[in-house]
Amino acid sequence: MLPRLGQQCAKLRLGRRCAIISDGNVARLYAKKAVASLQAAGFEPVLITVPAGETSKSLKSVQTCCDQLARHRLERKSFIVALGGGVVGDLAGFVAAVYLRGIDFVQAPTTLLAQVDSSVGGKVGVNLPAGKNLVGAFYQPRFVLCDLSTLTTLPMRQFRSGLAEVIKYGIIRDETFFGRLEKDLGLLLERDPLCWPRRFRIAAKLKRRLLPTTKRRAACGRF
Repeated sequence: MLPRLGQQCAKLRLGRRCAIISDGNVARLYAKKAVASLQAAGFEPVLITVPAGETSKSLKSVQTCCDQLARHRLERKSFIVALGGGVVGDLAGFVAAVYLRGIDFVQAPTTLLAQVDSSVGGKVGVNLPAGKNLVGAFYQPRFVLCDLSTLTTLPMRQFRSGLAEVIKYGIIRDETFFGRLEKDLGLLLERDPLCWPRRFRIAAKLKRRLLPTTKRRAACGRF
């Protein structure tokens, strides 16, 4: 899916200049693919990396990212790609919401939790010393691109965390789906790629149904 990132962006006729915001860990694994895909589609991407971890969800990181966007002369027609987990998605989405009073952005989540939860619904923001997510907005991405191959590099703890969220949606919203998850749990824990796409696509759709109608636009990604 990441090799198709540029193609999908080209369909939306976004501006040529763009920025990929990622963390150091994810960038090392997937930034080259994302950059190459965007360049092949005629875009001019610049890579902005932040340290991995919750500390990067801060106003200081927002300023750092905005400074780099201005330095590279991103304009109102430019866009941002959020390449990473929930921290990167929240940070990059908030940067997109405030830079030049709002430019387009695309979610390319690389963790299961981000693919089925934090990238869905448009919630973006950063933390303050007083608490988490105290500064933020609802700002929808143009689309969400989920490359399931990125899940193969997730630590098992993070994979299980995302899978728990998938199971929760079944419990809350769809008894039949929950039964299928229970039946396929062994394959899911073994990360059988043949079992993933339909199950995780359904999970994202279930999360979308839990959102208010006004927040459903672009809330369900491409897997």
